[in-house]
Amino acid sequence: MAVGLQQEAIAVVHARSDGRDRPQIDQWTLRPTRDFPAELARLSKDLSLARYQCTTLLDPGEYQMLVVDAPEVPKAELKGAIRWRLKDMLDYHVDDAMIDVLDIPPDPGGASRAHFMYAVAAPNEAIQRRVRLFEDAHIPLAVIDVPELAQRNIASLHEGPAQDPAMRGVALLHFSEQFGLLTINFRGELYLARRIETTFAQLEESDGSRREDTFNRVLLEVQRTLDHFDRQFRFIAVSKLLVGPEPRDSGLFEYLGANMDLPLERVHLRDKLRFSSDAVPEAENEWRLFHQIGASLRNEKAVL
Repeated sequence: MAVGLQQEAIAVVHARSDGRDRPQIDQWTLRPTRDFPAELARLSKDLSLARYQCTTLLDPGEYQMLVVDAPEVPKAELKGAIRWRLKDMLDYHVDDAMIDVLDIPPDPGGASRAHFMYAVAAPNEAIQRRVRLFEDAHIPLAVIDVPELAQRNIASLHEGPAQDPAMRGVALLHFSEQFGLLTINFRGELYLARRIETTFAQLEESDGSRREDTFNRVLLEVQRTLDHFDRQFRFIAVSKLLVGPEPRDSGLFEYLGANMDLPLERVHLRDKLRFSSDAVPEAENEWRLFHQIGASLRNEKAVL
């Protein structure tokens, strides 16, 4: 069960998967509120959240996601080595940080010796604040996640069979109320994540020239990111750019399609997920729930 705190609402999504068929979204809800503690407590009681494994997503300002060289140390010493490498990269003392790592698998053919990892760092205070909020509402938190990994989970649904030797990378671009996010997946792994400081509201500005400028900035960011990715990971060819749901058509999809050589495809979650008959979201709710749905699809164990 993914329980997310949005700007003025709480989003809850529950998914089930047996690994053989499309994951199923059993239920979802959006509760408008500015009083998060009180509404979380009500939701916990109404939905019996204590019965579930629950996850939540950090807000963009609560963490940093940094690329570092993978240390050549035993697994037991990995997080300590990463912490040492981050000590001059954070704007607070590294001893006050909660740190986790995510491997970026290197070229399986060994053509490049470069091996990188993502380090996710968040102030202990931010983590403790989120944990206390959920504890006070009697919601058991199994995982605290980040939007980049939630988006990876959705992109993975568009990759095809993992055993396919012709599998190629998939890029996914999505704009929320707070930011844009571009991710690139390959074989279910997140290889690149880049935040774009543009909101959906900015995409649909009514003034024509301002909208054109915004679209052009997004186009340049996407092209530069894809060029960088091609240089960094030559063993992965990106097959297409997926564009996430929008509450209303901003025109960005058509603009990118007219100015990029890479094939574009709209994300329609109903094509990749099963929804129970009373849980099919309309366009605006599909957009608002996008990362919460991705978080509910989490299915992995800690290995580092």
